[in-house]
Amino acid sequence: MKIDPREATQFDLAAADQMEKIISDLGRMYQERNEALQEVAHAHHEALFLLAVAADYRDDDTGVHIVRIGFLAEALALRLGQSKAYALLLRKAAPMHDIGKIGIPDNVLKKPGGLTPKERQVMNQHAAIGADILGKSRIALFKLAAEVALTHHERWNGTGYPRGLAGADIPLSGRIVSVVDFYDALTMDRVYRPAFGEDKALAMLQEQSGKAFDPAIVDCFMRHQGELHDLRKRITQSPMSFADLMDSTPADL
Repeated sequence: MKIDPREATQFDLAAADQMEKIISDLGRMYQERNEALQEVAHAHHEALFLLAVAADYRDDDTGVHIVRIGFLAEALALRLGQSKAYALLLRKAAPMHDIGKIGIPDNVLKKPGGLTPKERQVMNQHAAIGADILGKSRIALFKLAAEVALTHHERWNGTGYPRGLAGADIPLSGRIVSVVDFYDALTMDRVYRPAFGEDKALAMLQEQSGKAFDPAIVDCFMRHQGELHDLRKRITQSPMSFADLMDSTPADL
């Protein structure tokens, strides 16, 4: 049986048209799937960020502390020579460092003055609580946030918590956030003390170099302390939003 060449050509054209339509449909479905996944991830992050804000409001009337931590961590990471991609991810992860405080009773979290040993034990649980909240996700951002939550109270000399890690065994993310958190916390009013002045805060930070904090990170912070101070002041005067933190463009730092 012979096939008319004209019929074969028409068949080929129809098959090509059908294949093109299938490829186009698959491309559209793939794009829609990716957009849906991005929306889910964004919603997940926003929900966790709002939980972090709720935790921070219990310890800070303005809630701006966690925003400053994000941008300060990004700026310090860049000055330490880390990639823009890592610094940007850290900017988004660092604000969730104290999310575990949502699980700490007010009578401990807001207690004026020092804590008893038992109360300190309760307070210290917030690192593990935060890591547990964040660590259930397989998304890179939340894995980094869980790492930060778990390790930002570890200390260079091994005296920190919850695992007593020391030196380079502490992940870089935790070492960076511990420094910017310490600095920012010193320069803001707390329920148990007024804010320290800039010079006093920097002196206290330097005093802990090689003890609580990675000396290389403290040295970097001190070399750029003028820029970091200005960044902190700028954020405080013009508070940034969740959208600013989530912007995928590296900040002008």
